[in-house]
Amino acid sequence: MKQPGAQPYRIVGRYALYGEIASGGMATVYFGRLIGPIGFSRTVAIKCLHPQYAKDPDFVSMFVDEARLAARIQHPNVVPTLDVVTMQGELFLVMDYVQGESLARLARRVRASHSASVPPRIALGIVAGALDGLHAAHEALSERGEPLGLVHRDVSPQNIMVGIDGVARVLDFGVAKATGRIQTTNDGQLKGKVSYMAPEQMAGGEVDRRTDIYAASVVLWEMLTGRRLFDGDNPARVMNAIVNATIEPPSRFVPGLSPAIDAVVMRGLTREPATRFATAREMAVAIEASTQVASTREVGDWVLQIAGESLGERAERLKEIESISTVLPPQNLDTGRSVGAVSSQDTGLSLTTNSFASKVKADKLRLAIAVGAVAAVGVIAVVWLAILAFGGGPARTEGASSSPSATVDESPKPVASPAVIASATPGDVAEPVASAEPAPSASAASKAPAPRKSVPGVTGPIAPKPPAANCNPPTWVDAKGIRHPKPECF
Repeated sequence: MKQPGAQPYRIVGRYALYGEIASGGMATVYFGRLIGPIGFSRTVAIKCLHPQYAKDPDFVSMFVDEARLAARIQHPNVVPTLDVVTMQGELFLVMDYVQGESLARLARRVRASHSASVPPRIALGIVAGALDGLHAAHEALSERGEPLGLVHRDVSPQNIMVGIDGVARVLDFGVAKATGRIQTTNDGQLKGKVSYMAPEQMAGGEVDRRTDIYAASVVLWEMLTGRRLFDGDNPARVMNAIVNATIEPPSRFVPGLSPAIDAVVMRGLTREPATRFATAREMAVAIEASTQVASTREVGDWVLQIAGESLGERAERLKEIESISTVLPPQNLDTGRSVGAVSSQDTGLSLTTNSFASKVKADKLRLAIAVGAVAAVGVIAVVWLAILAFGGGPARTEGASSSPSATVDESPKPVASPAVIASATPGDVAEPVASAEPAPSASAASKAPAPRKSVPGVTGPIAPKPPAANCNPPTWVDAKGIRHPKPECF
């Protein structure tokens, strides 16, 4: 049964998909939980592509390939791509969950609060961190140590996440390269964030890391000034401004900015790639040299100040989600196959982490007990057979009663002599069979001659080997009650 008040979810491969975090033109981002065996789980962000993208085979192929390449980037300023899941015509990108807000949302909140712009030291610190992440992507290597040549191609405020820890992180590398090309609709209209495209990218020319540097410079200019650099009511006007408009330095709108900051921004915005910074790291170093940028602690405090209310609400939602323990059926955990939309009520699998772990421990204990019991039975059987092989069962005290089924006939059994057996034809000699008559007493056995038994098909009686003296029984019991064979009787 589903816990009271629990948020509904659906299962996507090995993930539980919960409520929406944000939505854009290409995808919707949801809270997610990676579900593993024995109660292990982890919070993630899952981006679900809109159907028109997820059903395009060419797009899906590019998306999966670029997501695989993006997984090669390991840097604190990059939101890592963890997984790609396809299920029933849907495509999901799984990323680390960051407790923070996108730079786009933070900028909108600044404008809504009637603040002129983001504080310069904060803006410079955020963009410098994003540039470090971009540099890590540009330098990423393949498994064979070869340069991947990754270019984000969609650097924008929407794709820079700023956490409450003050760390700026670039995200959506896998999506960006697949969609970073200028996409056109059937009627030829441009799609995408044209305002952040470099001139060479917009013209369909060769792009490299300097294309990302240009886009990051546009982001920095806008954060410093609180204005849009290239704005217009249609893409054609924006494109014309990118190619022809005169770009004013940030200090033109924010008095007090140093010439050093202007120089860094304007160099990144040059239309000729060769005159920009050669690497994103070079631009980050230039920013830090131009002024004292904000520390991550200052940036984190600023994020909480601007978006504390919405982040608090999200933290409450996340707390509720994490309190819901969802366990996938074992076959789904093993294969990772997609299982469609289900709920805990459908599966009946709504165990808490502790109860699931306790169940596993109990199962292991029951298995150990069963194995021990089987081993004990095996040992007892071996000991019993060994005792029987040496001619007797457990010692009985004199006068002790036992059930008929437990009575052991300890008298010697008649056996054919070797000479008779040798003269008999194959199949004539029967296996010795225990007599159904009562066994004679010990005194009678010592005085009476041994009984004679005939063998079918053999003429004449067979004389059994007379038992040796004191061999009935052929074993003796020591002071500890342990039975031993008499050597002279064998």
